[in-house]
Amino acid sequence: MTLLESGEMYLETILILSKQKPDVRSIDISEYMGYSKPSVSRAVGILKKGGYILVDQNGFITLTPSGMKIASGIYERHTTLADILVRLGVDRETAAEDACKMEHYISEKTFQAIKNHLETYAGRTES
Repeated sequence: MTLLESGEMYLETILILSKQKPDVRSIDISEYMGYSKPSVSRAVGILKKGGYILVDQNGFITLTPSGMKIASGIYERHTTLADILVRLGVDRETAAEDACKMEHYISEKTFQAIKNHLETYAGRTES
């Protein structure tokens, strides 16, 4: 199953929320993303069916290894791209918004070049 941008955004959101709180529920995702509960419920069902998340009997959501791999990659892209935009003089809010758009479309080759540039010339060693 190939994920669309929206699926990647949901996985990234689950990862971010799981760093902030011990348990993530659909309502947390809905509030964080500003989406309706039915939209989140539909997306959660699709991600569960695709094997990207698990939902326990209490409604708590966790990423599967494949979901974690995708979420971590998108999150790394987001933080790296936002970082370089800030270093270029873009304010943090705009950098975060633009990075969110870019993270889904940039090629792996280009992303690696940006990451290597940061590590080599800007002294950044982690995402």
